[in-house]
Amino acid sequence: MNIIITIAATALIVLYAGLFKAKKALLPLTLIGLLVALGFVACSWNNPTTYYGMMRMDNFALAFSAIAIIGTFFIFLLTQNYFAEGSDNIAEYFTLILFALSGMIIMVSYQNMSMLFIGLEIMSVSLYILAGIRKLNFASNEASLKYFLMGAFSTGFLLFGITLIYGATGSFDIATVQNYLVNNVKSISPLFYPGVILMMIGLCFKVGAAPFHFWVPDVYEGSPSLITTFMSTVVKTAGFAAFLRLFAGAFQPLHDFWMPALMVITIITLFIGNITALYQKNFKRMLTYSSVSHAGYMLFSLIVLTANSANNVLVYAAAYTFATIIAFAILILVKQKTGNDNFENFNGLGKKNPLTAFALTIAMLSLAGIPLTAGFIGKYVMFLNVMENYQTVLVVIAILNALIGFYYYFKVIISMWFKDGSDTVLDTPLQYKIVLALSVIVTLFLGVYPSLILNLI
Repeated sequence: MNIIITIAATALIVLYAGLFKAKKALLPLTLIGLLVALGFVACSWNNPTTYYGMMRMDNFALAFSAIAIIGTFFIFLLTQNYFAEGSDNIAEYFTLILFALSGMIIMVSYQNMSMLFIGLEIMSVSLYILAGIRKLNFASNEASLKYFLMGAFSTGFLLFGITLIYGATGSFDIATVQNYLVNNVKSISPLFYPGVILMMIGLCFKVGAAPFHFWVPDVYEGSPSLITTFMSTVVKTAGFAAFLRLFAGAFQPLHDFWMPALMVITIITLFIGNITALYQKNFKRMLTYSSVSHAGYMLFSLIVLTANSANNVLVYAAAYTFATIIAFAILILVKQKTGNDNFENFNGLGKKNPLTAFALTIAMLSLAGIPLTAGFIGKYVMFLNVMENYQTVLVVIAILNALIGFYYYFKVIISMWFKDGSDTVLDTPLQYKIVLALSVIVTLFLGVYPSLILNLI
C-alpha cells in the first residue's frame, strides 16, 4: 500500500509544484517519488500482505510493480523539452502519468474484482486525457475520442462479466471464486460461463488482442509519441498482469472451457499483428502493429497455465518494455529532426549516428527474438512452456509469425546501415543517452544471464 500512497502523493506534489510555477522541480520530484516507491517494492519482497481482503501485495504484484515503475522512470527521463512543445502547464502531464501508474499498481495487486475495476478506471481515465492532451492536434483529438469510446465499451463487457460472476458466486474475491469452482464442479451456475467470456473480452480489449485491437493503431499513432511509449509498454504489462492474476487465480478450474476461445484469439492476434506490420511505411505504426503481435505471444502464458506462467510473462514484459522504450526514444529524436515517422528517415542513420543506430539495432533484434537478447529469452520460455504441454500446432504458428516479424524488424536495421540517406546528425540529450545505454545493457544482460529474472516470482 505504501507504493500506491507514494506514487499518488508524488502526483499531488508535482501538481501543486506546477501551480506554483516550479517547472524545474517537476522532473526531480517525480523521479525521487518513483525511486522511493521502488524502495518500498524492495522492502516488501518476500513479505506478502493482504489489505482488508481487497488487495494483496505478494511477489507477483511486487515484480510487475517494479517493471511498471522502472519503465515509467525511463519514460520520464525522455521528457526533456518534450511536453513543453505542447503546453506551458507540463505538470498536468506528469500528474496524469503518475495517477495512471497508481491505477496500474492496483491492477497488478487486486484480490477483489471491484479493485480491478477501480484500478482499471484510474488508469484509463488518465490515459484518455493524455491521448488527447494536445488540444490543437486533430490526430490527438481523434485518438482520445476513439480511446474513450472503445475503453468505455470494453469496460461495459468487463463490468457485465463481473456482475454475472457475482450473481453465480456471491463474491468478488478471486480466491472465493476459485473455491466455488473447485467445490461445485458439477453444479456451476449457468451465469458463470458467460461471465468468464465477457471478462475475457473486456481484458482482451485492454491489452490490444485481436480482433479487439481495432482502437490500437489510431490511438497509438495519434497520441503524443511519449504517451504511446507509456501505453505500449507499462500499460500493456499491467494489463497482462491483471489478466493473468484473474484467470490463474480465479478461473483456472475452468481452463478447459475458456482456453479454446483464448487460443483462437491468440492465433488471430499473431497473424493480424505481424502481417499488417509488414505493409506499414510509418515506423510508429509498424511498432503499433508489432505491439499487437507481442500481445499474442504473451497470451501463451494463459493458454497453458503452469507454475511458470507468471515468470514467463514477467520475462517477456521486461524484454518488450526495454526494447520498445529504445525504439520510441529514437523515433522521437528522428521525428524532432525530420518532422515525420516514415521509414525513409532512418536511411543511413548509422553513418552519422552509430551509437544511436546500434541501440536501435539491439532493440529490433530483441523484438525479433534473436539470441543473446532478452527478447529471445522471452520468446523461448513462452514457446517451451507451450511445447511441454503438447500445443505443437500453436508453436508452429508462432514460429511462422516470428519469421514474418524478422522481415519488418530487419527492414529497419538494413535501412540504418546499408541504405544511403541524409547526413542528419541527431541531437541526443544526456537523459536520452542514459535511457538508451541502460536499456541496451539490460536487454543484453538479461539475454546472457536470464536466470536473474526467470525464477523471480
